Amino acid sequence: MVIFDLLGRKWAMGIIWHLNNGPSTFRALQAYCENISPTTLNKRIKELSNAHLIMKTLDGYALTEQGKELFNLISPLGKWAKTWAKKITI
Repeated sequence: MVIFDLLGRKWAMGIIWHLNNGPSTFRALQAYCENISPTTLNKRIKELSNAHLIMKTLDGYALTEQGKELFNLISPLGKWAKTWAKKITI
């Protein structure tokens, strides 16, 4: 249940999703997350880092091996959600 609590927090999954494309700076993450406040972004980064899902690198923040494994597990859910969303909006 702990992982669901963490992933259910605002922008947590979005950060993981974005970092799957490669390392990203704080500013790039903030731009990706549109209207996220710097305080909230800092908090999510700290939480995801403490959970060993992301890490600070020379190029910015990146997924750890565990973070990549998690992304691979939730990626099919994202694909399913896109199909589901099309069906319920018709």
